[in-house]
Amino acid sequence: MNTITIIGSINLDRTIRVKQMPKPGETMHTKEIFSAGGGKGANQAVAAKRSETVTNFIGAVGNDAAGDMMRELLSEEGIDLSGVQTLEKQATGQAYIIVDDQGENSIMIHSGANNAFTPQQVKEHAELIKASDFVIAQFESTLESTIEAFTIARQAGVKTILNPAPALEEVPEDLLKVTDMIIPNETETEILTGIKVTDEASLKTASDHLHQLGIEAVIITIGSKGAFYDVNGRSGIIPAFKVNAVDTTAAGDTFIGAMSSILAKDFSNLEQAIEYGNKASSLTVQRFGAQPSIPYKNELK
Repeated sequence: MNTITIIGSINLDRTIRVKQMPKPGETMHTKEIFSAGGGKGANQAVAAKRSETVTNFIGAVGNDAAGDMMRELLSEEGIDLSGVQTLEKQATGQAYIIVDDQGENSIMIHSGANNAFTPQQVKEHAELIKASDFVIAQFESTLESTIEAFTIARQAGVKTILNPAPALEEVPEDLLKVTDMIIPNETETEILTGIKVTDEASLKTASDHLHQLGIEAVIITIGSKGAFYDVNGRSGIIPAFKVNAVDTTAAGDTFIGAMSSILAKDFSNLEQAIEYGNKASSLTVQRFGAQPSIPYKNELK
């Protein structure tokens, strides 16, 4: 069983369902509105825990009702929250999500406490990182704290996985140097490499570019087509499962959390792990909401 530490975002999601996305200036009636647990980091942690890993979290919430709710939800999952700080002068992160009848979404994020915890907090919980098999991070929290976590991990022989989302125009070299695996989507890949992904050849070219930055393993998620991987001379596309998607929120996070739950530290079973992650995300997109849609291991059997 893997032990995984997530460093990143905890959000309370506010989801609005509509028939179609509103045009600029348009007013429309909604079909449904609800709140649920979210945040890329928290989603990945829930996905990993529901695939029966030991899961730790390093991050922050505000001293407010949203923070209390998120602490309760993540505690109920059995995630170790000893690394989650409550900040008095920050609001808990929140995301506002619009989902249409085609399952597409539009997301607006208020980072709040996610962008306020510090590298010092990470250092205080270094033992969680050192005891892990993998440390996973995204770009919904402070880069300085992520760099600190990945540096501690690298020195301890712990593998690091970076999900570069939401995309940044420039990723610090200090972070890339301590990243073992990177998992962007097609858009994020183009921003990172300047290479537009159109086919398997361009996927390979983009992966080679990322390898040149010192990253051992590359996975590029390609939506309904599945995921392209390139590691240690092996590459290819693992196809996605064909399903009727109603809400793509948390699909990528589910893939990463579930995949990492069975991934070997030497990436020798990467193909099998990607297929497992694809299976998990195929269930997620058939349900509404972020964390409520993430499947358990027994469902994947």
